[in-house]
Amino acid sequence: MTSASSSSTHSDPAANSFQVDLRGLVDLLSHHLYSSPRVYVRELLQNAVDAVTARQALDPEAEIRIRLSASAGRVTIEDSGIGLTAAEAHSLLATIGRSSKRGGEHGLETTRREFLGQFGIGLLACFVVARQIRVITRSARDPRAAPVEWLATDDGSYTVRELPDDARREPGTTVILQARPGAEEWTVPAKVEQLARDYGSLLPYDITFTEGESGDEGSGGGEPRGITDRPAVWDRPFPTPAARRVALAGHCAQLFGFTPLDSIDLDLPVAGVRGVAYVLPEPTSPAHRAGHRVHLKGMLLTDHADNLLPDWAFFVRAVIDTDTLRPTASRENLYDDETLSAVREALGARVRAWLAELAASEPERLAAFLSVHHLGVKSLARHDAELLGLMLPWLPFETSEGSMSLQEFTAAHSEVHFTRTVEEFRQIAPIAAAHGLGVINAGYTYDADLLALLPTVRPDLKVTELDAGAVTERLDPVPTSAELALAPFLSTARTRLEAQGCDVVLRAFQPVSVPALYLDDRQARQERDRTAALDSADSLWSGILGALRGSAPRARLVLNHNNPLIRRISALPDEALTGTAVESLYGQALLMSQRPLRPADSTLLNRAFLGLLEWATHSTDSQEGQK
Repeated sequence: MTSASSSSTHSDPAANSFQVDLRGLVDLLSHHLYSSPRVYVRELLQNAVDAVTARQALDPEAEIRIRLSASAGRVTIEDSGIGLTAAEAHSLLATIGRSSKRGGEHGLETTRREFLGQFGIGLLACFVVARQIRVITRSARDPRAAPVEWLATDDGSYTVRELPDDARREPGTTVILQARPGAEEWTVPAKVEQLARDYGSLLPYDITFTEGESGDEGSGGGEPRGITDRPAVWDRPFPTPAARRVALAGHCAQLFGFTPLDSIDLDLPVAGVRGVAYVLPEPTSPAHRAGHRVHLKGMLLTDHADNLLPDWAFFVRAVIDTDTLRPTASRENLYDDETLSAVREALGARVRAWLAELAASEPERLAAFLSVHHLGVKSLARHDAELLGLMLPWLPFETSEGSMSLQEFTAAHSEVHFTRTVEEFRQIAPIAAAHGLGVINAGYTYDADLLALLPTVRPDLKVTELDAGAVTERLDPVPTSAELALAPFLSTARTRLEAQGCDVVLRAFQPVSVPALYLDDRQARQERDRTAALDSADSLWSGILGALRGSAPRARLVLNHNNPLIRRISALPDEALTGTAVESLYGQALLMSQRPLRPADSTLLNRAFLGLLEWATHSTDSQEGQK
């Protein structure tokens, strides 16, 4: 350990400042921090708005103005804000990370919450398009201070000098950007105006744009045009609710390019959030994460925020203004923290409440919405039993009796059967309908989850996955005498399909055109997997797996006694041909079920096909020989 006395004999190391390569930093900003050079307009507007906000805090009676102008290669913005002294220009404009918006600094007592800027990057971001930035400013805090010129170039150098008093008589700041080679497109007047409207339409101060050359004082040629458009359309008064809906629909078409099915107010005063969600007029994938438009204190933050609403609300596009949510460092998205999580949950509750209101008072509008977006509501309802109960009369499901709501279906069936795959439903639906068996197709997204939740809403209902036994029991039995007469045929059929793990039963069912029905369920598939594992296991595992055999269910091939082909096959005198025909029936029923084929099934299909060809050609040869 070094003693205090010995350590005092060594001189303290000299403090040094980091040296920053401005060109390298600008490249970092333009290619990694910011998504596009377009953000320079936002930075100009942001600095001007913060300056006039500080000026109003100092002098509430001060005249407030922000003027933006542009010509090819030059952009100017003038504000009547707080301004800077020479010392402040040195300290604030040239020090990366330093911000005048920190409370109390340089005599400014306004809290940071009132400002847009949070990270002190400031004018540095403008170098993504500028080769030179000129700032002419006069302080409102120190009336005796002379006007100041701060001039910086993209090589990292800058100068600060005081100007004569007549260079700028009124407090405030003028910023002039000269475009660097290759960035002229970003200073074209039409582009600058469009970006200013995009970013600043909801800002709290009147901002004007003028096209043409402008001097240091920002007095450009041409007629000034307003940039801001306040209040936001969702906050404006309208004579009737219908007029408001029309205005919101027009706003949505202008902003997002579609006419909405409906609009949902997103009003969270406690969280400082105001806005509206627009319902998409066409179905969209649940996997698609919509980009929402977020303004922070009136300034556009992003138009692709994908973490603003819950994932299940993929059927809306939202636009909001907030003063509480935190931006990321680039100020181009929302920081996902606890505040955003709470706001996201509250906004989701607003969407849910809108659905409940439609269900209670406007069923026609709800039906129109669900005809397009039932998938989104199902996604929400699977986590919300109360909402599921509310939506039961409206949510459509595919059933063995056609498309209908669960409420309609359960009015006729106290026991609900469902299939987990669309293919299984397609095969069984016509037969189930003919025999009074209620089956729902749960092969679509979220439907199985909703059916699992259904008993919590309707305890009187029994919901079970469809199994082979339930279907077989609903089919008409064959008279005992007929089944006894066909016993040899059934024995041959069962022997042939034993290797496939499939039983054979005889029933009479509709439609007559279906000769055979392949019935399978999850338990039967598990038994086949167990058997396959048993065949490939060593002696120890064979004993363990064999002990689990018990009376596990198996797949079933149900032969239709009403079908003429089945009757002809059952009467064949040739046992080998009968077996080949049964294998063909099995293969055809398996293909109709659209299940994936196992290697053993493919082998059986090939064998049956070749066997039938051999029998057909052999019969033809025999007939020709007799001639």
